Amino acid sequence: MPPTHEVLNQVPPLVGHDVADDPALLDGLAREGAGWAAEGIRELGRLAGTEQAQEWGRLANEYPPVLRTHDRYGHRIDEVEFHPAWHELMRVAVSHGLHAAPWADDRPGAHVARAAGFYVWRVDAGHGCPVSMTYASVPALRQSPELAAAYEPLLTAREYDFGLRAPLTKAGLLAGMSMTEKQGGSDVRANTTRAEPGPDGAFRLTGHKWFTSAPMCDVFLTLAQGPEGLTCYLVPRVLPDGTRNPMRLMRLKDKLGNRSNASAEIEYDRALGWQVGEGGRGVRTIIEMVNMTRLDCVIGAAAGMRHGTVTAVHHAVHRRAFGRALIDQPLMRNVLADLAVESEAATVLMLRLAGATDRSVRGEESETAFKRLALAVSKYWVCKRWPVHAAEALECLGGNGYVEESGMPRLFRESPLNSIWEGSGNVAALDVLRAMAREPQTVEAFFAEVAAASGADSRLDSAVKQVKDALADPATIELRARRVVERLALVLQASLLVRHGHPAVADAFCATRLDGDWGAAFGTLPPGLDLAAIIDRARTA
Repeated sequence: MPPTHEVLNQVPPLVGHDVADDPALLDGLAREGAGWAAEGIRELGRLAGTEQAQEWGRLANEYPPVLRTHDRYGHRIDEVEFHPAWHELMRVAVSHGLHAAPWADDRPGAHVARAAGFYVWRVDAGHGCPVSMTYASVPALRQSPELAAAYEPLLTAREYDFGLRAPLTKAGLLAGMSMTEKQGGSDVRANTTRAEPGPDGAFRLTGHKWFTSAPMCDVFLTLAQGPEGLTCYLVPRVLPDGTRNPMRLMRLKDKLGNRSNASAEIEYDRALGWQVGEGGRGVRTIIEMVNMTRLDCVIGAAAGMRHGTVTAVHHAVHRRAFGRALIDQPLMRNVLADLAVESEAATVLMLRLAGATDRSVRGEESETAFKRLALAVSKYWVCKRWPVHAAEALECLGGNGYVEESGMPRLFRESPLNSIWEGSGNVAALDVLRAMAREPQTVEAFFAEVAAASGADSRLDSAVKQVKDALADPATIELRARRVVERLALVLQASLLVRHGHPAVADAFCATRLDGDWGAAFGTLPPGLDLAAIIDRARTA
């Protein structure tokens, strides 16, 4: 009898490839001063492409963290329990220096290399949260040199040392931040958590934090109202004598995505902390931490778009419909090329921001000015583009993309997070206006960067003039903030692609995103573009 069930025309798993085999990534790595890191990034990319690594990502999300508030006897323990796969993901990230390691590396390009590694190691987005916050904690902590001298060597160490023990007794530390409260959200100046000075020079914090991601970290940069106003404090989970600091984990959030990562509501009951930076200048102290995590929001969104594009192209190569491979069908080629253009524009931009970060750390004032405005612009735009990109990439797989086993639903659920974290769309857009008004040198640096491509493409030249004209009309600029920031992002991406990208990608970007020869959905590229060259850059084989 003939078989009743035969598997035909199904796409093989996307495993065994080098995730770092990405022309835009590797070219940018060298261009931004970190060519020396290429082999290490390729090694991490090969690991990310293994079946084992992808299984770690699946398991960490299938079995999310569990809060254990009390032990069997009723003692308060406030432990978060993770699946072993989470610890494997963290071990790889920390051992490859994706956390705070660049702060202990004097080589030019160290922060670029770290950005590339963070981009490549995206088998699970959730564990990137404590990795990112640890990276971002160092510049804030350096505002109190004594604390930095004690904690920075452990924050930069490449040892993943999980467990609740006194921080300075561990081989390596992770840092979180605790800012938002239920009555304020992004309006952190409305915080009500209090910090009372003690005779030992430390402070005792009392209050409630509404959204503290990665509550299993060792130390937290926390905002509270001190004697001089809103101030930043370093709060450990475990006190130097080994006893628990009274930080009560009330519950873990039941989130749309990012499920492998614990996010908690926390109550401080006279928890001990040490002041970081000046009293009453808490926002200024912690803003560098926020800016570093905003960079990681852009990197994560770019990585997600690359993953969606590669998955869609892989599916189209191996899947047949109506007598032809999907990759050979004109309309599907249009969709895939459009996804690839969006992905490459995000990747080139995130690498430029990483390079600016690296050079800013080394004291280049022009790069600091450029980063101040460009990062806020990019945080708004790239993170906004990921959800619509993820939806289209999922749709390329049809019904197969809608089932959990494909991994695409998890990608889709992750995609809105980066736009929300560290300032949602309006916060980011208004921050751009604030930077332009208060720091005019940032505008000069931004347009100097864009002007490096002047004369290379008439469509770009026209778009730059239009956005400058829009900035010259201040009467309604807050109402138009999103539109203005979008155009700033597009001219910056276009200038980078025109100078450094593949000509076919740059041509497609300028024709559509700048010149308007484009529809309202992906897959509406005009005729005459080199789709084959664009798609080939997203093939895994």
